[in-house]
Amino acid sequence: MKKPIMCAGRLYCDLVFANTPRLPTAGTEVFAPKLSLHAGGGAFITGATFVALGHPVRQFSTLPAAPFDATVLADMNAHGIAATDCKRAAIGTDPQITVVMANAEDRAFLTRADGPATPDPAVVDFTGFSHLHIGELSTLRETPSLLDHARAAGLTVSLDCGWQDVFDADVAALIAAVDVFLPSESEAAALVAIGVPEVCAPLTVVKCGKNGARARALTDSAWTHSTTAQVEVIDATGAGDSFNAGFLACWLEQAPLSECLAKGNACGSAAVQSLGGASYLKRG
Repeated sequence: MKKPIMCAGRLYCDLVFANTPRLPTAGTEVFAPKLSLHAGGGAFITGATFVALGHPVRQFSTLPAAPFDATVLADMNAHGIAATDCKRAAIGTDPQITVVMANAEDRAFLTRADGPATPDPAVVDFTGFSHLHIGELSTLRETPSLLDHARAAGLTVSLDCGWQDVFDADVAALIAAVDVFLPSESEAAALVAIGVPEVCAPLTVVKCGKNGARARALTDSAWTHSTTAQVEVIDATGAGDSFNAGFLACWLEQAPLSECLAKGNACGSAAVQSLGGASYLKRG
């Protein structure tokens, strides 16, 4: 039996307003024809895709405060993700909620993140896992000991960038310490603009939306590129997180970069064709 993958990071309850005629602007009101409620956050969406690809997953996160924890736990269960390593939010903590406003052209988020992203890593036996995926750079900055525990147990580690209000050049050392770094094109450009090397981790994978993705190892002299199929975009929320699982599932099997990129692109394309980052995977 395969050891589970640990997916660590912020866990939200996503309120997704979809097919909006435009994104809201100050002083105006926009009516959305569709609304749905889902578990959210990069670590969760990547984990749900991993499960769909045949990998057992255990989430390592602080749950959103009540009453949204019930919705999130039910969604995790529906996707086959084990919540045994998650922890309830502390009393008085605000619920971790993301309001998503999306249409075919773009999307915007309004998020409340309160309290620690994950429980204390010291309470978990990392030898029970095969790989650690960290859903956003901010979680690793908050709890860098995640890396120490993973490395002590011999795990490989992957890291998404996630949206950051402020990038600091000191994150270069954290990025360099993981095996695979998976930023979006805009995130990668923001990091380069403040002096972080374009290829910092042993393997950097840049997600380019409708233009596919590219990957490059520190030892490579050039990027490996992969295009993606052009599909109707219903909601792009979580497409990059789904890409992560597709890419990493192949990478963990030591497949060629071209195959890893193609699988990542296929998962990302599937994700954008339904509401919510992981709803296209939901079972039961």
